Amino acid sequence: MRVLAFLISLLIASTAMATEEPKFSMIEKSESFELRNYAPQLIAEVKVEGDLDAASNQGFRLIAAFIFGQNQVSEKISMTTPVGIEATQSTKIAMTVPVGIEASKGSSNEWIFSFVMPAEYTLATLPKPMNPLVSIRELPAQKRAAITFSGFYNEDKVNEKTKALEEWIKSKQWQAIGAPQFARYNPPWSLPFMRRNEILITVRD
Repeated sequence: MRVLAFLISLLIASTAMATEEPKFSMIEKSESFELRNYAPQLIAEVKVEGDLDAASNQGFRLIAAFIFGQNQVSEKISMTTPVGIEATQSTKIAMTVPVGIEASKGSSNEWIFSFVMPAEYTLATLPKPMNPLVSIRELPAQKRAAITFSGFYNEDKVNEKTKALEEWIKSKQWQAIGAPQFARYNPPWSLPFMRRNEILITVRD
């Protein structure tokens, strides 16, 4: 557990110091809502089973090991911001860890943890994971609707902001595709007024 806590603290510290964000261009803005055109991204992901607490511990161990050198060239990989938390549309967004978490289809006890790789890497240059449970996937360019908010968050607030974003998407007559993502840009110790949080939903217009 001490090793896990140490790796988590390093992961959070790396995220806090990171300045790189996924590249996108602004298409439309209305108050706290935005429509963005994102460039392709590389993500690393791992599938784990169990309740969310147990899955979180296992997922952290696997991805932290990959980030901090458990790859074919023993290279430390920098983190970008934001880090996200995802769930299928039939599952509430999980709030416990600062990496992507997606409920896998077909099992309520199966989760997919994911995080974005720095833009400097391609599929050819990104170090390959030593652990076969960690996989690399390329996301195509996509349009994503976003709502930005500050302060502390909880499940009710995230669900409230997700509903507001879904209503904005509906008002624009766009089609939401994929699961909502809760994105955190700041470490847990950040002051509330300095925190940047977002809900992101991929859309087709």
